[in-house]
Amino acid sequence: MTTIQEIVRELNRELVPQFEEKLRSFLQTQEKEWLIDQVVRLTLDAHSLEEMDRKIVREMKARARAERVIRLRTLELDREKLVDFLAGYKDYDRARLIEEGFLLVNTPGKGTNLIQEPFRTKKGTELLTHAKDVLFGLLFGDEGTHTHFERVEQEMLTLTLPRNKSDALSFMKATTELSAFGTWQDPESVSNDMRADNIMLEVEYGEVEGELIGAGIVRALSLINSLEVNEQILYARMVNIEQSTLIE
Repeated sequence: MTTIQEIVRELNRELVPQFEEKLRSFLQTQEKEWLIDQVVRLTLDAHSLEEMDRKIVREMKARARAERVIRLRTLELDREKLVDFLAGYKDYDRARLIEEGFLLVNTPGKGTNLIQEPFRTKKGTELLTHAKDVLFGLLFGDEGTHTHFERVEQEMLTLTLPRNKSDALSFMKATTELSAFGTWQDPESVSNDMRADNIMLEVEYGEVEGELIGAGIVRALSLINSLEVNEQILYARMVNIEQSTLIE
């Protein structure tokens, strides 16, 4: 009686030549650099592959940060431009972003998945990039990025968001990350959480007279949440720091 192993071997004998021919035809059309990269990956062990992938991720983040610095220098963020940013994007909630063509109508409901690029229009992606640039400038901007604020006191921003959405804010630097469990009872039962895997980001920044930086941070985070993070409530807290130092 024929066994399943014999049937599989017979099928392989028939299909392997066809597969090999199609594979060769496909590979012959690919770029040389891509082919070399694939051969290298096939010869590396799992640990080496992880190291190579981490290096690629670091290089991508460094390149994205360099591009953000270039945009910030062009923006030349200061108090006047921050006031314009606050006024220009006042009351930009989900409904308005859809109405004005920044998000598509079928964007995932609040409290569910991250909003990926296919759900944003071109100007929605541009606004998201701008909001992240402004947030970066408010938190870390200095003369080197042509950011001009007379910062008079130190504040601490604490931001809590799900770990699986934290990459949306991976462009930030000089942050402290803490693991935390959270409980959220959604009145509409869309995104109830019990001991959700959250991450807390803490970052110090300089504030100006009138708490204008804090207002800008809230406005930028609101746009980022509406355009990408997609939480029903994004928890952020800002407190004054009386004294801060580094101890060896």
